[in-house]
Amino acid sequence: MTSLSTPIAMLAFAATVGAAHAQGLDVQPVAENIYALVGPMTQRNAENLANNATFGVVITPDGVVLMDPGGSWKGAAAIHETIRTLTDQPVVYVIDTGGQDHRWLGNGYWQAQGATVIASQDAVADHHDRGSQQLSGLSAFLGDQLEGTEPSYADITFETSYSLDVGGVTFEITHPGQAHTPGDSFVWLADRSTVFTGDIVYVERILGVGGQSNVASWIKAFEAVAALNPAHVVPGHGHATTLATATAETYDYLVNLRSRIGALIDAGGDIFAAPQIDQSAFAYLQQFDSLAGRNAQATFEEMEWE
Repeated sequence: MTSLSTPIAMLAFAATVGAAHAQGLDVQPVAENIYALVGPMTQRNAENLANNATFGVVITPDGVVLMDPGGSWKGAAAIHETIRTLTDQPVVYVIDTGGQDHRWLGNGYWQAQGATVIASQDAVADHHDRGSQQLSGLSAFLGDQLEGTEPSYADITFETSYSLDVGGVTFEITHPGQAHTPGDSFVWLADRSTVFTGDIVYVERILGVGGQSNVASWIKAFEAVAALNPAHVVPGHGHATTLATATAETYDYLVNLRSRIGALIDAGGDIFAAPQIDQSAFAYLQQFDSLAGRNAQATFEEMEWE
């Protein structure tokens, strides 16, 4: 692993970050031997290879554990290239934290390198359910850059929790229930006070609520993360951050959605009025204009028959 304790090492690390930026991945040190690889917060495209998300890297003496494989075969290869600038250790485990394309469609690349993939049973069911739809969408976004990408499913699955020990580091994987997708999980490293949340947490950009989401249980999933009181939060989108920022930009947003939509329903409003609810406190988040109205309508559909 690169040490940052000397000027030469600092220069080497700066070169690494520059190379990563060229692939659309920002390498962010989080804690000792832990990194966030932060992709762009824009739509999927041929340049970012569907890596428009944040991925986690933990380097151990027995190999690397990667949180989320990338959104395509070539996206996984780009992540691998970035990891090689940090360590010569192979990637031995990949943890799929959810059902979005960048949380699993790179699995085949890593399995071809000899890595073992782990995911919740609900995530794998979601992969089966939405894989064809996701690949069709990616074909439009990535074109020829999607070449080589095929559905490939986890080698190890679990219902609600799984403990993994690699090189003296313990990874506690928990599926707390449906959040952004039905199978979302978070990964807790207690001795580093670091949690990788997948799409349970978004910072810097607004989260997305869709038909695969459940805002009520998403709030509970966030509360399970918050109960850990982590020093470091590596989100599914955005840079590694504090629990306070994660709360302000994900939890508070979700609570506001349900509160405002609940008031609208109680007042007899309909789904066409949902985009007009007050979300202005979160207008500073990237992608707000494109997603806020859709989030409100999806939440209305969820709450209408509660």
